[in-house]
Amino acid sequence: MAVVNISSAAQFNSLLGSSRFVVADFYADWCGPCKAIAPVYEKLASQLSRPNHITFTKINGDQQTDLAQAYSVRAYPTFIVFESGRSIKTVAGADPQKLTEVVRKLASEASKSDGDSGEGSGATWLGAEVAARYADVTDEVNVKGVDILNRDTQLGGPRALFESFKPSALTGKGKDKSEGGSSGADWIESDTDEQLMVYIPFQSKLKIHSLHITSLPPAAGEDDEDEDELPMRPRTLKLYTNTSHVLGFEQAEDTAPEQTVEIKPEQWDAKTGTATVDLRFVKFQNVTSLVLFFVDGDGDSEKLRVDRIRVIGEAREKTSMGKLEKIGDEPGE
Repeated sequence: MAVVNISSAAQFNSLLGSSRFVVADFYADWCGPCKAIAPVYEKLASQLSRPNHITFTKINGDQQTDLAQAYSVRAYPTFIVFESGRSIKTVAGADPQKLTEVVRKLASEASKSDGDSGEGSGATWLGAEVAARYADVTDEVNVKGVDILNRDTQLGGPRALFESFKPSALTGKGKDKSEGGSSGADWIESDTDEQLMVYIPFQSKLKIHSLHITSLPPAAGEDDEDEDELPMRPRTLKLYTNTSHVLGFEQAEDTAPEQTVEIKPEQWDAKTGTATVDLRFVKFQNVTSLVLFFVDGDGDSEKLRVDRIRVIGEAREKTSMGKLEKIGDEPGE
């Protein structure tokens, strides 16, 4: 079946993480226009669905109220297009011409991306599932303003942490070192000891739900370095919000963090090397910048490695949900 019927937020969240584009049809059983446009939507789905690239879904808003509220659905039908877990286009109402135009343009963009070369083309790589009702908002990071203390300059720079493609460690590449990261290394490591301080400014005010931290250190025997020098995965992480610049290590020790997290070994996904760090959402509601203080790692080495950081949350305030109404039908019809 070309159209996937959504029965839970978890199922929808999984599709957002596995398919570059997702088209969601929010409908209700009592909605006449929903029934009228359904054949058009199903035809588009049968023609344009592509596994892991474009997925068409139907969501009964009366049954999946959390999803309808999360995406500010105020009328039926409402069609929302998602790219890499983030909504990029909304079509309200039963307008076959507009829906067809939007979806076909989407398919064209997906085809162009498939023809691109290089690691950066295609869908944004995610090492873990995006929490239900939230999106990957890493593109809100002001990469030019990112600052990292105690970084090994022979490896990747700040931009490496926020790359959208799969880490090279998962593709068997990326072992070279070169001054300034010019080798193309797409991860960072600490330098003189295991601590790292990362300052992350954002382009807009965010609500941050969680972080995806990816760390893919080589196992013993996979690297030319002595085993004692192999980098570790992070263990203790302290988070600070809304500072105007990176904190010094002494300043961080003297400043109370918004939250301290211990990443346990079982939290690291065996396939992607990614741990999901859930935040106390109430403390991360209006975030303009974030400082991550990686205090220590899960071993005795003096090196710590981070391959990717992805930010999960909301890039702006949601519209309050009002009374749902049909588009095209008068009440009671």
